[in-house]
Amino acid sequence: MTTWTAPEAHRVTEPFVGDERAMLQGWLDWHRQTLLTKCAGLTAEQLRTASAEPSNLTLLGLVRHMTEVERSWFRKRAAGDAELPDAYCSPENRDGDFDDVAGADAAADFAAFPAEIRLCDAAVAGLPLEHEFTGRTGRISLRWVYLHMIEEYARHNGHADLLRERIDGVTGD
Repeated sequence: MTTWTAPEAHRVTEPFVGDERAMLQGWLDWHRQTLLTKCAGLTAEQLRTASAEPSNLTLLGLVRHMTEVERSWFRKRAAGDAELPDAYCSPENRDGDFDDVAGADAAADFAAFPAEIRLCDAAVAGLPLEHEFTGRTGRISLRWVYLHMIEEYARHNGHADLLRERIDGVTGD
């Protein structure tokens, strides 16, 4: 029996020139692939390894969380598909993306991540950056969502660096 390992990521250098939308999309894509780069070559069990007690933060949890966050901001909120169910969380389990990794299917979760990204990109492709929707704090633009997602990935990619280093000593950019 072969042990599943996280596949290699295909990170493309972020853009240095371009219009605003291309720059935002390019940086978001770079950060999306950076998360996968931090996971590449690890087994499902390694991906479930928590950072340090009492934290339950894992690389698999981060992939699941970012799948959830992508869906929430781009498809449910910006594109207005409010009835779309959460990917891993529920009203009874608000942190299912992080909490339920022990029995999670890492291969399925890693397949769900790029599939969700494709759906999210398609959902907002026709919307201008000025597109607005109502959020918890009032009016929010799609531009803000892109900036927030880049920040969200940057923060969690820092967590991923530390998790990966603890698992096997690998560090990187």
